[in-house]
Amino acid sequence: MAKIIVQNTEITVLSQNNKDYISLTDMANGKKSESRAADIIKNWIRTRYTIEFLGTWEIIHNPNFKVVEFDHFRMQAGLPSFVMSVSEWIEKTNAIGIIVKKGRYGGTYAFRDIAFEFGTAISVTFKLYLINEFQRLKEEELKQVGWTAKRELSKINYHIHTDAIKSHLIPEEITPAQASIIYAEEADVLNVAMFGMTAKQWREANPDLKGNIRDYATINELICLSNMENINAVLINDGIPQGERLVKLNRIAIQQMQVLEVNSNRNLLK
Repeated sequence: MAKIIVQNTEITVLSQNNKDYISLTDMANGKKSESRAADIIKNWIRTRYTIEFLGTWEIIHNPNFKVVEFDHFRMQAGLPSFVMSVSEWIEKTNAIGIIVKKGRYGGTYAFRDIAFEFGTAISVTFKLYLINEFQRLKEEELKQVGWTAKRELSKINYHIHTDAIKSHLIPEEITPAQASIIYAEEADVLNVAMFGMTAKQWREANPDLKGNIRDYATINELICLSNMENINAVLINDGIPQGERLVKLNRIAIQQMQVLEVNSNRNLLK
């Protein structure tokens, strides 16, 4: 669930089955009138144009849509006596483009195409701002996905790194507690080379922050860390002492960050 603000109206965006549904109830609350949100939605769905739009959308996207029931509603739509609720539309036609939720985030939600169309019932200006804000939300989510993917890549490479430590630095006869000390020291080799401090020093300097130093790294820093983990594993395999590796890794971190930052400024790194 996410929130967007459209003309001072907070609107809920709900993700369900990998699809985004926008709250029509929240949108209706943005209409400058005395009508209740439920009445605005009910008046919108009873028009012939809306029924045509909803039915066409379902035919395109929903193989289980009941076309016969849709035809019945289409013939009745627009008549003074025609009244229909969202729940009735969903139940009778097996529609999936609109859903009704109960509970804390209850209300009427619609797939983005339908929600954008409903935006016209609020105002053309509202509709255009809604589209812009929704697209902005999707762009921010893509950026977060990119950051998460790079964070996961860093974690995977960390396993390669620790395997090299286990094979070449940890004597077979030491206890697990002793091994963990060596693992921590090797992780801090990368931390010092990249951030100039150990994990403990970072925690002491940031007592109010949760997680660890890498959770607050930039995308470029995570890319650099991922590369350094692979390089450190190779250096360990080659038997290079820890002190020498730290100096080499620090030089590599400086060089790679300079390149990454320059490319970021040129908008080449996404």
